[in-house]
Amino acid sequence: MKLKEPLWRREGQRPDYRFSLANERTFLAWIRTALAILAGAIGIDQLAPEIAPTPVRISLCIAFAVIGALLALEAYRRWSLQEQAMRNNRELPHAWLLVTMAIIVATAAAVLAILILLAK
Repeated sequence: MKLKEPLWRREGQRPDYRFSLANERTFLAWIRTALAILAGAIGIDQLAPEIAPTPVRISLCIAFAVIGALLALEAYRRWSLQEQAMRNNRELPHAWLLVTMAIIVATAAAVLAILILLAK
């Protein structure tokens, strides 16, 4: 099955390939982050079953899995918006998700630290 090229890829001017490749590397970094969050969810569930009561642990793992999935979707959306901006000589879109991700990761780290301390 061959996927059709999005219409926006035929609009505007082709950006310098170096910028497109840099945008692709950023996309891949976001995908790696999404995979790491998913791996964290699996790791908590499989390797640390005593870290918290089962409902708390499962809720945390599901939250991480959902965040990882949303981040992967956002990676594509962000990549395509930046490509469109470069093709049409517009300013790159603001990355509102960066602040949100930082808050979520910091909160998750604090929750995990508390759970680790309480489990000992």
